[in-house]
Amino acid sequence: MRAFFVKNPQPKGGTATLFSPPPPHFLYTAYDINLCFKFWRSEVTPISEQELVAMMDAAVANAVTFSVWPQGEAPGAATSLVTFRLEENLTGPSDFDRSVTGVRAPQITVYAPEKPNGVGILVTPGGSYRRVVLDKEGSALAPFFNARGYTLFVMSYRLPGDGHAEGANAPLADVQRAMRTLKARAKEWQLDPERMGIMGFSAGGHAAASLGTRFSEPVYLPKDEIDDLPARPAFMALVYPVITMHREIDHPGSRQELIGDNPTEQQIRHYSLEERASGDTPPTFILHAVDDPAVKVENSVVMFTALRKLGVPVEMHLFEQGAHGFGIRDAQGLPAAIWPTLMMNWIATKV
Repeated sequence: MRAFFVKNPQPKGGTATLFSPPPPHFLYTAYDINLCFKFWRSEVTPISEQELVAMMDAAVANAVTFSVWPQGEAPGAATSLVTFRLEENLTGPSDFDRSVTGVRAPQITVYAPEKPNGVGILVTPGGSYRRVVLDKEGSALAPFFNARGYTLFVMSYRLPGDGHAEGANAPLADVQRAMRTLKARAKEWQLDPERMGIMGFSAGGHAAASLGTRFSEPVYLPKDEIDDLPARPAFMALVYPVITMHREIDHPGSRQELIGDNPTEQQIRHYSLEERASGDTPPTFILHAVDDPAVKVENSVVMFTALRKLGVPVEMHLFEQGAHGFGIRDAQGLPAAIWPTLMMNWIATKV
């Protein structure tokens, strides 16, 4: 692998350089330069689907996977009758359009940069709480976030309607355990355990926001010393998230999986996360497309409003176009394609 010394010229008139901003002299590998160029280019001109698939292929080839729970299968899975199934080509025709159903043994796939910046992000992809999408809102993120030094941990999690002992709290149990595990093992990836955040998409946004608002709520029995660690993330990033269970603006599919057809008022409020937020909720970044036909943009608006009233640092970006589930690929050619840059710039101010 060739290496290059890159000198950081002083920007003129406030114009940013391509590598913003390395030390005066810094050693970059050919891999770093190629990745940074692709990331920079994505902000200027759309990346083709073929290019994105090639980038995902490289990311997946270098990824490693481990179990969230010590025995592999989650303790609460003993009451579930579901069978794990990998779904190919669910979100498109490529090899990287996978999803899973019937999760019993949640896993974390690590996408690590060559030069970690000390920040780790646990990623909870969407899937309407009926499946977990592995690539569209998982591996596709890695090339862009790795280019800025972020380490991504894309996880699968159990689903609330699959008969697990924790019921509707099964996703939160997995996410709590995952965050505690990442903090316990942070040094393995050259990360700071105090700089571990979470990013969630759609129903995975509900799982992420559940951690951000219910991090101290006991939803499983402690297993070992890892469970002595706090589950609170340093920040959370919510992408077209499911937030509320109130009928006027809920996502019907997620609501049905979580609380059924005839929930009590207590259940509705318990899983409506705008009502669970507090002054201890971590700083939050939210983005959504106004034309989202599946998860109404009001989900993001009510969360933003709740956090702002509580004095929690919060930033929200609403894009006119994007529909639902745009991720990286389907945002190309739209103003929404800038969202990874916006998010990473915001994270850099919080941790």
